[in-house]
Amino acid sequence: MQRFAVLVGLTFLLAQPAQAFDPRPAPAPAGQGTVEVLFSPHDDIEAAILRALRGARRSIHVQAYLFTSRSLAAALIEARARGIRVEVLADYEQTARAENSRIPQLVEAGIPVALEVRYAAAHNKVILVDAAEPGGAVVTGSYNFTWSARTRNAENVLILRGNPAVQRAYLDNWRRHRAEALSYAEAIAPD
Repeated sequence: MQRFAVLVGLTFLLAQPAQAFDPRPAPAPAGQGTVEVLFSPHDDIEAAILRALRGARRSIHVQAYLFTSRSLAAALIEARARGIRVEVLADYEQTARAENSRIPQLVEAGIPVALEVRYAAAHNKVILVDAAEPGGAVVTGSYNFTWSARTRNAENVLILRGNPAVQRAYLDNWRRHRAEALSYAEAIAPD
């Protein structure tokens, strides 16, 4: 009986038109723009991220697993004060239990923060600067936004500039995650 099911399944697959299954990966966004490659602790990744944040003209979108960096928190707050739209997504568990998390400070400064609760770990480390603009930037890699990542860990970051297709893909992904997340007030509200 099992052999019959396999033969029926195989016959079904072979009878399908060629376009029903395409083993090729989806096309990657076209390579354009620039790529800055950084490794900590040898390169000062935080300084490069600060330069990107300070260059924002319209928007900053953050996805963070851990966020304890005072300097990066201050730069986000400064950007908001300059009229830049700043929005943050963070991992719920890390935010709730990290005693040095800067997320509450961002909330106090009026920055919209949402916490990701759907995943075992919302492990993205991404900053999008002017992602909907032609000259925008995507900051991504293993680097958590922490002192340890800056000074003690072996980490990497890519800063991709001037590639609208990549920027759009990251912004679309950020929005998908935001749609599934809870606002900080909803997630942290006392029972």
